[in-house]
Amino acid sequence: MISAGEFRNGMTFDIDGQVFQIVEFQHVKPGKGAAFVRTKIRNVLSGSTLDRTFNPTEKFPEAFVERRDMEYLYQDGNLYIFMDTNTYEQEAIDGDKLSDSFKFAKENEQVKVLSYKGAVFGVEMPFFVELEIVESEPGVKGDTATNVTKIAKVETGAEVRVPMFINEGDKVRIDTRTGEYMDRVKS
Repeated sequence: MISAGEFRNGMTFDIDGQVFQIVEFQHVKPGKGAAFVRTKIRNVLSGSTLDRTFNPTEKFPEAFVERRDMEYLYQDGNLYIFMDTNTYEQEAIDGDKLSDSFKFAKENEQVKVLSYKGAVFGVEMPFFVELEIVESEPGVKGDTATNVTKIAKVETGAEVRVPMFINEGDKVRIDTRTGEYMDRVKS
């Protein structure tokens, strides 16, 4: 059993037979009244999200989520094909079950496929990925003195805001949780 006061992003728990994953949480201690936990939770099977507040002492059974190491192979329409790295079995996952961070996945990327009682509900990317910039405007001399950014397209097709000194062909590290540029990778 986990209490609402112990909530962390990514935790899964059971409410009345429904399994929810915490997307965001915030412990609130108002000046007047009792403390509470404000959350955004996602039903792992239906995909719907709810905003809900909990008393920090409320307890819920923790839901066991299976995380399997798999390799992303390729996309076929709205299906994404993954291979289990232990058994070499392939599995097709509907694109609707993938998170926004999956836009940073390239072929042969190692990911974790999340399932509950055999039903796949999501894919967990590594926290950081290294991708090559394939399209970017050239930087203007003098714009590097401040925190000026520009939009650049990476090899997976996703767009990221990068500093002006980043050019086409550069490899960059991206935080998949936030979609933000972290730093340039030295070759």
